[in-house]
Amino acid sequence: MPIKPVDIEELTSKAKNVHEAIVAMSKRARQINEETKIEFSQRIAMFAPKTESENEENEINPDQLKVSLEFEKRPKPTDVALDELLHEKLQWRYKEPEEVKKVETEEDVADSSDDE
Repeated sequence: MPIKPVDIEELTSKAKNVHEAIVAMSKRARQINEETKIEFSQRIAMFAPKTESENEENEINPDQLKVSLEFEKRPKPTDVALDELLHEKLQWRYKEPEEVKKVETEEDVADSSDDE
């Protein structure tokens, strides 16, 4: 698999800085990976053997093999996340200051109740 260089200037144009872009892409890549795992598990479960014996476990199910090969040919989650960022399909937001204050005050209330 060839290495695909990424222009850092293009990344910084899509986010405030490189670090923000990398964090957003990594979180999106994890989401994509989890979605793929769930889909793969569901598709493989359809072909699960109905009886379990040692002989059947060692045999390769051609339908499972086809599904596995299909998933191997898909682009990697990091590549998908990078493409989404570069084509401005990826959006993120920060917690609002009010949300942060609310969490802090809830922690203060919990701490003060422990003192009593």
